[in-house]
Amino acid sequence: MTITAKMKKMNKILPVLLICFSTIWVNQVSAQVEHKWLGLGSLHNFYANFGTEIEHSFVARQQYGLVWPGIFEFQDAQAAKGMWLGATNFTDENGTNFPIKVVHSGPRVRGAAFFFPVEFKLVSKVPATDVIVDGNSSFRLEQTVDEVDPTIPGDRMMYAKFNTALGLTVERKIHQFSQVYHDNYHVFEIKLTNTGFINNEDVQRINAPLTGLVFYEQVRWAPVLQTRYTIGNATGWGINTMNDRTGDGLENPALDPGSTDEFKSQFAWHGRLSGFAAPIPGAIDNVGAPIIVPSTVNGYLSAADTSGRLGAYHFVGKVHIHADTSPSDPTNDPNQPMTMDEIGSDDPMNSQNDPFNGTKMSAEYNKMIAGRLPRHAYSVEDKGYEGFVKPGFDPSRGTSGGWSAATGYGPYTLAPGESITIVYAEAVSGIGHAFAREVGSEYKANIKSGMDADVARRTKNVKMFQGRDSLFQTFRRAIANYNSGYALRTPPPAPTYFEVNSTGAGIQLGWNYEVTDESKIDGFEIYRSAYLPDSAAIKIAEISSSDRDFIDNERTPLPAGAPIRGIDYYYYISAVGKADNTADNALTPTGVLRSSRYFTQTYDPARLLRPPGESMDEIRIVPNPYIASSSDALRFGRETRIAFFDVPGNCSIKVFTEIGEFVQEIPGTNSGDVYWDLMTKSRQRIASGVYIAIIENLDTGEKVTKKFVVIF
Repeated sequence: MTITAKMKKMNKILPVLLICFSTIWVNQVSAQVEHKWLGLGSLHNFYANFGTEIEHSFVARQQYGLVWPGIFEFQDAQAAKGMWLGATNFTDENGTNFPIKVVHSGPRVRGAAFFFPVEFKLVSKVPATDVIVDGNSSFRLEQTVDEVDPTIPGDRMMYAKFNTALGLTVERKIHQFSQVYHDNYHVFEIKLTNTGFINNEDVQRINAPLTGLVFYEQVRWAPVLQTRYTIGNATGWGINTMNDRTGDGLENPALDPGSTDEFKSQFAWHGRLSGFAAPIPGAIDNVGAPIIVPSTVNGYLSAADTSGRLGAYHFVGKVHIHADTSPSDPTNDPNQPMTMDEIGSDDPMNSQNDPFNGTKMSAEYNKMIAGRLPRHAYSVEDKGYEGFVKPGFDPSRGTSGGWSAATGYGPYTLAPGESITIVYAEAVSGIGHAFAREVGSEYKANIKSGMDADVARRTKNVKMFQGRDSLFQTFRRAIANYNSGYALRTPPPAPTYFEVNSTGAGIQLGWNYEVTDESKIDGFEIYRSAYLPDSAAIKIAEISSSDRDFIDNERTPLPAGAPIRGIDYYYYISAVGKADNTADNALTPTGVLRSSRYFTQTYDPARLLRPPGESMDEIRIVPNPYIASSSDALRFGRETRIAFFDVPGNCSIKVFTEIGEFVQEIPGTNSGDVYWDLMTKSRQRIASGVYIAIIENLDTGEKVTKKFVVIF
């Protein structure tokens, strides 16, 4: 071919390439990945606009999301999820026929060219409460409400709508409730409609029935992030996760008398890790993740956290609630879900998914319709419950990544315009933080006392397994709530505004409460925790329904006591409802309900301030030395910071290394207290060493030099 001919050919190809590139670019821009949090109850999770929460979809770490209890940090139990949609005898918009067609979102592929987000929003029953600390908004999770709708079933709803290359449109409604007996589960309503829409435009491109349609999800649970490096790095991807089920027709009451077949569920817990390095002789069992010698990698645990408390007492799972029998019959199909199974998390089917590879799609579809296969838990511990509380085998079963729970619904036939709805709930529960501390401390003491190791670990695990009963009760409540038409007895509304201000005369609290009839509430309760938001919250005041402010100072009655200078404080306020002996249909006990702490919880510290210092000679640096491994009592709780006390109100504090290198400048606060988080001007943690602080009174020009020591 001559150069001229080649140029002519390129002139024909380039516009096509540009059009293709433009189309790809437009599709990518129009299909931006978005994530939003549901965090109004005690169970917090993020959700994505493209169908599911794939591995590393939000942050580049294995465990992220499915956080319970939400007030505590690093309780993440979710590693990856996947949604596969399969059909038989599928002909695409180009006329190409596929005996089996499967499109994928997760657990590792996003499916950007096959899943097309159309709508994504966070809906709230009432406007979000504004929480302000010292003039700034205070929150841990950013939850921007897109729409207020008082008719939604719960307190919050995540809504996502997306089209797929199958011509199937998926609508995902996820409901969250703040009522204390129902706040640790999320209800998923999944609606599948044969629209023929194959991209992000609502234009019918395919007009044919979808046959053999299967909705398949898998979830890789890994309870929990906080204990990852203490127990073992591989727990972060769930290598030791034990998966179990109920209601799959494979119950064995003789093996597991505590189980049940009253509902269909899949659930998991932190199981035995082979090769676990016992921190003390005899501590041979990591179930529940007793924290005896904590790892401080990434700051998930403090070096002083050595009580033995159980860090992974969580039971996490999902329960089936409803599946339409057919597009024309919305009654519940007792045969669904068709598939209840486990899949190796690192199985080749979970990587490089290709909706044009016929061989691979056939294998995937067969997995999707596999039915109810033998349980992972029973295959690991054939003694059932006795093997769960005294484990002897490895849940990974020789795999590199452990196992994920898998659920398949179908197969369905959907004519154009027809829909099917599937409902389930995802939940986390357990024995609770306080009891987990008690059980773990007892275990540590028993081991150190020389108690037989098998007796000690069985004692611990039997108590931990009470958390499975708690999860089952959560499942019952979710089912009852849905079956009642979400006729849940609701707590009173929370304050619409909550403000906390640090002052020298006390910590001032104020709030708005916009109700037309204050007689519907008995008043308000104010709770305070010290050092960190997740430390024990103590009720410090009961306030009448007509009051809108409170000062936390030396008049605060016992047992709370007055706030102390130098300590960080966190607050929340609850509206207290009238006693109600009306039984609802969602297993809510009778009695008083309160608005959830998660409406008004502060996550930034308020402090009792001292007046500006009057003498430069009285300035103190506390603690000095700062020793990271010291107990919380010798520092400001678990916070990494030091304080400059009795400084002038208008001052500047410049910090240098011992050899004169500039580190950071900290401004005054119009009070006698200034705190520094031990970060440099470039937001890097300082190294251990001796430091010089030059404090200048900007009103008088007077300066003083102080020396302090930091040891990490």
